[in-house]
Amino acid sequence: MSLRSQLEEILKELKSTGDIEASAIVSRDGLLIAADISSSVNADAFAAMSATMLGAAETAMSELGKGVPDRVVVESGDGKIVATGAGEKALLVVMASPKANLGLILLQLGKASRKVEELLG
Repeated sequence: MSLRSQLEEILKELKSTGDIEASAIVSRDGLLIAADISSSVNADAFAAMSATMLGAAETAMSELGKGVPDRVVVESGDGKIVATGAGEKALLVVMASPKANLGLILLQLGKASRKVEELLG
């Protein structure tokens, strides 16, 4: 199985968690590595904005002497976006429905990010 296939399989497993509408593995500089995103979402913009969001949070926390954030969670009435690091080379991002169980998503996201880190490490 190719690396890309393995990464896409991780994203499919994440989507089976329920209420996850889109997911992506993104390089730290915002380039799309793999995605499970509907055609209604601009995958490249999703990747770039997610990397920017997590990078800004990491910079802010570092400047404040609070270490590196585990994740960034953005919630609105229309949905949730969660971004987390997946090793030094990548991050993992999901977009979920507003009613999604955040605890379950965080649990599955943690497992998936460790798998991504192993594959890309």
